[in-house]
Amino acid sequence: MQELLWQPSQDQIEKTQMHKFMRECEKRFETKFESYQQFHQWSIESSDQFWTTFLDFFKVQVQGDNSPVNTDKKFKEYGWFPNLKLNFAENLLKQGRDNDSALMFLHESGKKEEISYNELRQRTSKLQQFLGVNGFQAEDVLACYMPNIPATVEAMLAATSLGGSFTSTSSDFGIEGVLDRFGQSKPKVLVAAIKYTYNNKEFDQTQKIQEIAQKIPSIEKIILVDFVGNANKDHGIDQAVWLEDIYQETQAKDLEFTAVSFQSPLYIMYSSGTTGKPKCIVHSVGGTLLQHVKELGLHCDLTAEKKILYFTTCGWMMWNWLVSSLYFGATVGLYEGSPGLPSLAGFLERMEKEEIHIFGTSPKFLRALEDSGYEASGENRFPKLEAMLSTGAPLLPEQFDFVYNKIKKNLQLSSICGGTDIIGCFMLGNPVLPVHRGEIQCLGLGMDVACFDDQGKKVTDQEGELVCLHSFPSRPLYFLNDEDQARINKAYFEKYENVWHHGDFITLTDRGTVKVFGRSDATLNPGGVRIGTAEIYRQTEQIQYLEDALCVGHQVDGDVDVILFVKMTDGESLNEDRVTEIKTLIKKGTTPRHIPRQVFAVTGIPYTRSGKKMELAVTRLINGKELSNIEAVANPEVLDQYRQVLK
Repeated sequence: MQELLWQPSQDQIEKTQMHKFMRECEKRFETKFESYQQFHQWSIESSDQFWTTFLDFFKVQVQGDNSPVNTDKKFKEYGWFPNLKLNFAENLLKQGRDNDSALMFLHESGKKEEISYNELRQRTSKLQQFLGVNGFQAEDVLACYMPNIPATVEAMLAATSLGGSFTSTSSDFGIEGVLDRFGQSKPKVLVAAIKYTYNNKEFDQTQKIQEIAQKIPSIEKIILVDFVGNANKDHGIDQAVWLEDIYQETQAKDLEFTAVSFQSPLYIMYSSGTTGKPKCIVHSVGGTLLQHVKELGLHCDLTAEKKILYFTTCGWMMWNWLVSSLYFGATVGLYEGSPGLPSLAGFLERMEKEEIHIFGTSPKFLRALEDSGYEASGENRFPKLEAMLSTGAPLLPEQFDFVYNKIKKNLQLSSICGGTDIIGCFMLGNPVLPVHRGEIQCLGLGMDVACFDDQGKKVTDQEGELVCLHSFPSRPLYFLNDEDQARINKAYFEKYENVWHHGDFITLTDRGTVKVFGRSDATLNPGGVRIGTAEIYRQTEQIQYLEDALCVGHQVDGDVDVILFVKMTDGESLNEDRVTEIKTLIKKGTTPRHIPRQVFAVTGIPYTRSGKKMELAVTRLINGKELSNIEAVANPEVLDQYRQVLK
């Protein structure tokens, strides 16, 4: 059993919404749950009762009959709450009190802006009126090419208030990346920042926006945002208006909300694969809302009195997840810019100053923070911080140690795992459960998750494939441009019939916790034995002269050689003695099969824009295959050395 790092007190447990919801279900159905695992099992076996009670408990604003709950037991066709209607924006804006802070915008420059719920409703009303006058209606698409600023949230709320769909990419995407995405989703309206800043540098987007407007014929209107504040009004972009002019020239009035079916499209999300154009994953209004309210309200214990901030861009699904926090009347923190300006320590101290209760980050950020030598000083640092969330990659056991030893001891550290595919999580944190070193606390309520071995049989305490046996509300509606459903079936249901195959390599423990070892399509198979790359990274993390590492498999004569790429810390170099030392440490901490056949020094490790190591991309390159979706790579300049290294 892994070391216990944190345990909530009974008083803490009884104050949580998770505890109160369990008690409500017990009372309503005259049953008793002796543990969270029992409650989770009930949420699967009694799915209809679970979700109808959930709607009542959280007072979700819906119209119609909540029966049947689900006609899609085995992923045949989306069938959740077919007789319900609702509006996404209405639900997000219904609870926040007028004078309470809805959005707290923080910029790398030190700038801060707070927007109340009343101001957010007024801005949404003005933008809603503009969209309506210009013919925007239910199931039309509004696209944002934007930084993580309040206007992006306002645009989403205005579009969805009218029953429309929303899609977004961050401002750092290049032309091809935007065209590959918006060219498929065909937005009617584009909202774009004419400039943005990052790491104290200013980037002009005028030419990019002009080209996007010319090459995507579906765009009828462009709303420009002067985020930096010094834009040239003579921009030469046809059909463009300034958001600031809309706000100044329009009188706010009561918002109107168009109710749409539970399974109407809400968000168009994009896969970050490395071959072909990104898959356009369409998520439902009702399924997204329920999944997010469940995860934020029960698994994160978010309430109106709390502030939540996840370090993300609007090109990552965590932005969509974060913004749903408005449902609770909470304050949503939006951070735009580099977290390293002026320093990583300064960024974390800003989270403390702003009294963030729930802070979300990634293993990559925590590693950089640890490498910088960060250590919180003082006995009562981060007094408001209750939970720290991490996703994007497996959180290594040593990173659990770093958080509890160097940041805060009395803290719920929640490694969470799911993805764009489900716009949420399969497994995540839980405020009523302990935290064990290197483990995710629990499976999400209502998610029938299992671990399959190579024969497709359920196993416990054994490494295998993450699967989901029954449908869940936030399963995708469909992929765009996939009329025969060939692409969506290949993505999730090709390996096991009528069972969701997620592509993660995991272990489910007998007490309900989860260990994640990385993507199963990137696992290594030397001699036919499956190895999770996280097992190797756990060893390399201990080596001071290594800044980062990436492990992949090279196909050789029907077998796989383990290849390790390492980025040295500044001033260090790789030599034969250090290669031997690396291999010895890996062997000592794992097995002889984990030892890399070769170790190469590189100048950089490729990451996606959401901070995930691109193991599959490098696997393709070293095995002689090319990448077509270079826009998925945050630092594509490092790829050439991988193409050449084994030649």
